[in-house]
Amino acid sequence: MKIAVTNFSGNVGKTTVSHHLLAPRLEDAAVISIESINADGSETAVLRGKEYDELQEQLMSLRNVVVDVGASNVEDFVGLMQRYEGSHDDFDMFVVPTVPLVKQQVDTIATLMQLRDVGVPERKIRLLFNAADPKSDLEKTFKRLFQRHASHGGFVLNSDVVIYENPIFEKIKGINTTILGLRDDPTDYVKLNAKAMDEGVPEEQRAHIRQMVALKRLANRAARELDAVFERLVH
Repeated sequence: MKIAVTNFSGNVGKTTVSHHLLAPRLEDAAVISIESINADGSETAVLRGKEYDELQEQLMSLRNVVVDVGASNVEDFVGLMQRYEGSHDDFDMFVVPTVPLVKQQVDTIATLMQLRDVGVPERKIRLLFNAADPKSDLEKTFKRLFQRHASHGGFVLNSDVVIYENPIFEKIKGINTTILGLRDDPTDYVKLNAKAMDEGVPEEQRAHIRQMVALKRLANRAARELDAVFERLVH
């Protein structure tokens, strides 16, 4: 399966969706981050045709891949898909995450319209509600998107495809693993913490162990919820 995760807006969770929801549930999936980097390490907003050629080659050589399109490159990415006519067919779906903020919802609608205008079929454009408050009414929170879908269609909206707020998404940053990998980590950090205390392990190391205890506990539930979201999203 080949999936592009995209939105004109930043701060909607594209990287979280790519690394924690999609890639871990696709066998041997590669994650390709579309961010143009200059030789001096600085970023540029220009995605060039040569880079798009390289992306197409990678897509044809990989069975499962998630392409995380940075917000600064989405316009160029969509434009190049249009120039390379039919290249959108390389993707099985386009996942468009969105969050409750008004600006992000407006940008999300623009993204959905652009994908439709390029020729991406409605069934391949999948909306994903992210960072939703479980205590709030989803349709009211994301009313602009529900209204847009009701009046114009053009994309798949499933109100069960929603990732709710969870502290693990912030806490796991800087730790080189995924939520699924954390859940499946066989290490018993509770026992490790007790052993560290008995052996007088430095506090800094014990603090890390305690952090891992909390993260694994959060990961157990989060992984189950993401399993369900994945199934609803891709089927």
